[in-house]
Parts: sequence; structure tokens; C-alpha cells
Amino acid sequence: MSGYLTTHVLDTALGCPAAGMKIELYHIEGEARSLLKSVVTNDDGRTDSQILPADEFQKGTYELVFHAGAYLDACGTPPENPRFLDLIPIRFGMSEAAHYHVPLLLSPFSFSTYRGS
Repeated sequence: MSGYLTTHVLDTALGCPAAGMKIELYHIEGEARSLLKSVVTNDDGRTDSQILPADEFQKGTYELVFHAGAYLDACGTPPENPRFLDLIPIRFGMSEAAHYHVPLLLSPFSFSTYRGS
């Protein structure tokens, strides 16, 4: 089996997928952080394709950066100054060729993630 990476975002405050959220994928090597891809979630809160497909997969350390503040602004969530959650970085390792699914559950004042399937 080849490895690949997917993600999706659910807005737990509104009870719906988080459509239109920008997500960046970085590869981490030591102190170096390299941007691999920038995507936007679709109406289902997912990306239109695998965020890291099998032909680009490599074991290593990665970081997804979810642009939650801009999403919350676009949804009309009353702003704080500064917003409690703005950029949400999730750093994780991929140690084997497998399907890695890293979802984000989001509200204006909390978030959670897990290794999904």
C-alpha cells in the first residue's frame, strides 16, 4: 500500500463542514520548514484531492496550518482583537506508507484533532 495524506475540517459551533478554509502543508526537516502545498476546503470541508498523494508521499515530519481566523471572519463569527484562534498548526509524523487522515474539529474557542481513518 502506498502512503497518502487527507484532511477535513468540521465547524462544531455551526454543526457543518468548514467550507472555504485555507490549509497549508509543510515538510519539516530539523529547523527547516518547506511549503509543499496550499489548498482550500470544498463544501464538504475536505480538499478536492489528497493533500499529499501517493506519488508525492515520503516518510517524515509534516505540519498542516489551518487558517481558522480567516474562516471564522468569513462566517461572520464575532471577532475578538486579536482572535483567540487564528492559525492552527498541527505537526505530526508519518512513519510508514499508510493512509494518514488528520481532521480538525473547530469552534471559535477550541479545536481538536486525531489520527483518523
